[in-house]
Amino acid sequence: MNRFFSTLAVCIIWATTAQAHEYEHEHASAPTQEIVRAGSQASIIGSPDYFIGRVNVTPLFPANEHNSATGAYVSFEPGARSAWHIHPAGQRLVVISGTGLTQEWGKPIQVIQTGDVVLCPPGVKHWHGAAPTIAMTHLAVTNSIDGKSVIWMEKVSDDQYNSH
Repeated sequence: MNRFFSTLAVCIIWATTAQAHEYEHEHASAPTQEIVRAGSQASIIGSPDYFIGRVNVTPLFPANEHNSATGAYVSFEPGARSAWHIHPAGQRLVVISGTGLTQEWGKPIQVIQTGDVVLCPPGVKHWHGAAPTIAMTHLAVTNSIDGKSVIWMEKVSDDQYNSH
């Protein structure tokens, strides 16, 4: 009987070891976590072709073969705003600090504040930026289709911006 349990124990150990080696082999080429360290990507000033006023863009993560989304903190000084634009695959904004404004084409301006989340569906023409006297920073998570995440359009006029 003792020999039976010894043989059984050896079989269990062998099976467990074989399963572990099989798991390691199957997952040897699997993607691993990646950590992008804070401050490792340089911030850039928003292009005057696409923004009015001072805007700072801090990239957080790029799209890759596993995920089509990009992420960035976008900081708008008071009165700064984006041009009208659309996102072919949509966008999500999370207001991190301050007070901002956003508007869909043909609709009233909406005030957005710290903690608000803006879900912008694909193809919706809109703009967003800071309130006239208060800065605003949002986290932008933007998806892409065929490498395209935004289509820029005309700038938001002062009359459009001040119509709220």
